[in-house]
Amino acid sequence: MSKIEIIPVTSRKELKQFVQFFYDLYRGNDNAVPYLYSEEMSTLEHDGNPSFECCEAQYFMAFKDGKMVGRVAAIINRRANERWDCKQVRFSWFDFVDDPEVSAALLKTVEDWGRSKGMTEIAGPIGFIDTDREGMLVEGFDELSTMYINYNYPYYPQHMEQIAGYEKANDWVELRVKVPEVVPDKFAKITEMVRKRYGLRVHKFSRKELIGGGWGKRIFDLLNETYKNLYGFSQLSDHQINQLVNDYIKIADLNLVTGVMDGDKLVGFGVTFPSFSRALQKTHDGHYLPFGWWHLLKILKWHKTDTVDLLLIGVLPEYRSKGANALIFDDLIRQFHRYGFDWAETGPQMESNEGVLSQWQYLESNQIRRHRCYKKEI
Repeated sequence: MSKIEIIPVTSRKELKQFVQFFYDLYRGNDNAVPYLYSEEMSTLEHDGNPSFECCEAQYFMAFKDGKMVGRVAAIINRRANERWDCKQVRFSWFDFVDDPEVSAALLKTVEDWGRSKGMTEIAGPIGFIDTDREGMLVEGFDELSTMYINYNYPYYPQHMEQIAGYEKANDWVELRVKVPEVVPDKFAKITEMVRKRYGLRVHKFSRKELIGGGWGKRIFDLLNETYKNLYGFSQLSDHQINQLVNDYIKIADLNLVTGVMDGDKLVGFGVTFPSFSRALQKTHDGHYLPFGWWHLLKILKWHKTDTVDLLLIGVLPEYRSKGANALIFDDLIRQFHRYGFDWAETGPQMESNEGVLSQWQYLESNQIRRHRCYKKEI
């Protein structure tokens, strides 16, 4: 029986090999979506990711008979550990061939690394922060993935069930929502009511407001507040927020970004993007060149897709009961009509978050995927 060799990533050349493994493993898969190569490198490199101000990480590659057969990232988020009063090492960027010895060896390596750092439990897949991809796909393998979530083969969760000690820690679900031909009466009535009774209003941002005027930061400050009790959440620092504004807000179609205001106070937001899934599948391993940029530009500028991704939605708790969510959907549905989107797909939502899941009851929707986080005492 061949021995599995685990090698830590110690150079940029090895990091490129670590990143490339995903593209090689999923090449030709109709439902996997290549992540942007440059973003993967930037996230994993110490100098490119502000999360390293509160995190430390080590990446490992598995080899068998001289061939790379798996990879995993070991991450410690000190800020999250303080928030949740735990000593947890996270595993992420976890990919492997269908060989249980490989997956088990990779996880054992993370366990050992975490234990050497004083950690007492392991959980994952979870990235550096909550805006990174999280969870292992356990349902929905035949659905087209997105650039914002993990995709994996069906054998991944089968391996997890075989490795002693791992159990479910949290599940997220994603829904596909039919964009209605008209704004549902329920939303329209609630929208009119909250405008009159509470004085809430929709605000459409200008690029100047979001970048130079600080409103982009306010959106992510609000995200910090509305997401603070979600599983494993780590508060975003100003440095992290600035990068998120630069990465997403600067290129967003502002018709697809909605704010809800109470006077001059931002109390809710919705950030959506046209789906890049099919365009990314036409790139060469997530690279812009030679022609990847053209396929991505057609989505970014001309919305050549029938699907929009509901990337981030947040409302302050005290305004959820006042119907602020209805204002967001009332506006976004109208924008979706302008661009001819037929479908909207949610990001991962905790299966236990009944308040969030209940907001889809007035729309035609169905669950299409489920992601799971596993944990184990070490």
